[in-house]
Amino acid sequence: MSEGEEKRRVTLEELARLVGGEVSGDKSYIIYEVKPLAEAGEGSLSFIANERYLPEAERSKAGAFIIRREFSLRGRNLIRVDNPHLALAKILNFLYPKKAERREISPLAHLDEGVSIGEGVSIYPFVYVGRNSWLGDRVVLHPGVIVGDDVEIGDDSVIYPLVSIYPGTKIGARVIIHSGAVIGADGFGYVKEGGKNVKIPQVGRVVIEDDVEIGANSCIDRATLGETRIGRGVKIDNLVQVAHNVVIGENSILVGQVGISGSSRIGKDVLFAGQSATVDHVEVGDGVRIAGRGVVTKDIPPGSSIAGFPARDHREWLRAAALFSRLPELFQRLKRLERIAYENKGYPPKKK
Repeated sequence: MSEGEEKRRVTLEELARLVGGEVSGDKSYIIYEVKPLAEAGEGSLSFIANERYLPEAERSKAGAFIIRREFSLRGRNLIRVDNPHLALAKILNFLYPKKAERREISPLAHLDEGVSIGEGVSIYPFVYVGRNSWLGDRVVLHPGVIVGDDVEIGDDSVIYPLVSIYPGTKIGARVIIHSGAVIGADGFGYVKEGGKNVKIPQVGRVVIEDDVEIGANSCIDRATLGETRIGRGVKIDNLVQVAHNVVIGENSILVGQVGISGSSRIGKDVLFAGQSATVDHVEVGDGVRIAGRGVVTKDIPPGSSIAGFPARDHREWLRAAALFSRLPELFQRLKRLERIAYENKGYPPKKK
């Protein structure tokens, strides 16, 4: 919260009502901020979702805590809930409302011919909007945004500074694209001719459905033909690469440094943990979970949890990883058994 900004004050009881929780302690206790355990003080609300943090919470100076219903913290003001993360999200939105955008179009922005603009649009200085593009109601384009020709951006979408949106891209409503992202650059397609790399023209487009969020410096490539499509509610972290002709199903999550290779099909509610990836032309079923640095090299059936390279069943991979650290010991044991078997056949002892 910036200096001089008035803090929103609310009772513990009001916050509990907001999140469907139950108060233990002083219901009238006033909260005006949310802080980490180590930084919290009088009037602060802190957050505990894992019981390993309970000892730290006991030492914390926080005035109150969001806590799982089954946890115990004697003598402290608590809001008990089933899902502390969800409760935290709702409370943060309430205590720290976003500052309203200024609804104006800067004279330092350039709008080309045929641009259509909805009501309440904000266009900051040094924005470029290409020919025949369409901006829905309450769209916000921050400084340095480049919007190519024939782009559509739906209502209430926010594009942060220095984002590049290539021609023909279609973006739905309530989409958030963070700084430095590039949407619709050419897919990586080449063919050899006489030892040279000949570029395959990339003539498709990118379609981003409603309620998607794309992290800083992520790249989503246009299709060679047809569409690269990001489904409704997908959340993409920073530094993620989505290649040409990829389709990602609704409500999937791609964590930082994930790479999805060309023409892969990702189902609904799939989780790619950090630095995981696919080879090209694979299908990943609904609800799949890929652990960090896992690499998908073949089609994965729905509901699987996989890890490793090449990715395999997560439990199988954990067993293999546990054995890996014992390989030197197991190798020595194998050598001893071979020597014993050799000598039992009457051959002279082998040198160690």
